[in-house]
Amino acid sequence: MSSAPLEQPTGVAVRRGPGRPRAQDLDEQVLAAALTLIDEGEAVTVRQLVHRSGVSRAAIYRRWPSMTTLMAAALDVGRTVPPDIPLDGDLRDAVIGSLVGGRSVSVVGYSEERFRQRIRLAMGDRDLQKAYWASHVSRRRGPLERALAAGVERGILRPELDPATCFDLLAGVVYYQLVVRGEEMSDPVVWQRCQDAFDIAWRGMVATPG
Repeated sequence: MSSAPLEQPTGVAVRRGPGRPRAQDLDEQVLAAALTLIDEGEAVTVRQLVHRSGVSRAAIYRRWPSMTTLMAAALDVGRTVPPDIPLDGDLRDAVIGSLVGGRSVSVVGYSEERFRQRIRLAMGDRDLQKAYWASHVSRRRGPLERALAAGVERGILRPELDPATCFDLLAGVVYYQLVVRGEEMSDPVVWQRCQDAFDIAWRGMVATPG
């Protein structure tokens, strides 16, 4: 298994000096250990986590009710909730730019390799996939969905549009290239294909086509 850490060193997590470690420190040690195991292709077990992190089995159980929730938290390390999308310019450019900036996947803290590792792990375990969606992924949709809702309120987009559905439509363009076709966003041909798809989708979303 593999995923995306926050640039943690491999091997046993660094322990604090004398004194009782803070809860956040323990969380970070366990998640760093989980990500190291994932990157190494090792099974993530409580026994291995105790060995790699130096955190007790009891402390791990207190923090995560199941290995699924722990793995979901580990897969999200390095990700952040994006800021609200500015609405004082061209809405299309702002929305598309929030999905794909600088011809790279909008996955803050992830290399492309770790992005693919995260996809592979989630797709291989439906419970993990749903837990990761519910606890982490769904939160990051907020800024773009609010921008689309603002577009509807301002009459830029069609009044019957559902922002959540529009998000799926636009994000699906990028994910299809990366996950299904195995392409790279840095490829000019792929970039143009996405731009063309975004244009088609946007023309169907605007209140007044053209």
